[in-house]
Amino acid sequence: MYKGLTGSTLKWIAMITMFIDHVAATILVRHMLMYGATIEVYTVYDVMRNIGRVAFPIYCFLLVEGFLYTKNVYRYMGRMAVFLVLTEIPFDLAFAAKLSSWGYQSVMWTLLIGLITMWGCSLIEKKWPENYLIQWIGFALCLAAGMFLAYLLKTDYSYKGVIAIMAMYFFRKERKLQLLAGAVTFLCWKDPELCALLAFPLLYFYNGQRGMKMKYFFYAFYPAHLLILYLIAVILGNQFISVI
Repeated sequence: MYKGLTGSTLKWIAMITMFIDHVAATILVRHMLMYGATIEVYTVYDVMRNIGRVAFPIYCFLLVEGFLYTKNVYRYMGRMAVFLVLTEIPFDLAFAAKLSSWGYQSVMWTLLIGLITMWGCSLIEKKWPENYLIQWIGFALCLAAGMFLAYLLKTDYSYKGVIAIMAMYFFRKERKLQLLAGAVTFLCWKDPELCALLAFPLLYFYNGQRGMKMKYFFYAFYPAHLLILYLIAVILGNQFISVI
């Protein structure tokens, strides 16, 4: 038996913490907007949102791992794009209370942009393997383009999410430096996400093994759980309230 945490174990942790976060960001926020925020309810909300900060660094790390070891990057990007499209309506219903909204985009957009940015940097590395000046100029241009696109589309975590992904990509050859670089990006934000740092000890114990083969379940969970949260809001009668 392998020691440490497998990729599937990390995905389960990310899914559970993300779900806790989204329950607070949709159900509890609507409750507070309708009935007011008592100290008890707000405390629960705050704790749940802080727990949810653990998810994104894990997804960033696993995205880098997925890119490095995928057999077909185009199929990888295509698969993410398909589930991004499937996520759009559930995300907009859960957060914007409407079928379509371009005011704020899901984290799937951020991850896909990060994946495309890594792909662009990898092409530059292959094209100019020994010309480090051209490499770093190309890296800077790719990173700037990815950051601008995320900012323009108003994706979850925006340009900061792309920076976090690319920090882990650029330092991918040394696990300790990779995790340190990722942690620093979360600390350097205008509003540092201190609870996100809890993810990095978990990532340190990643053993490089895939674990359970549940790839499509992990993809499908994202739109499915958002739809469930919206249906809960419908049952509670507050589905018409936007929380973004």
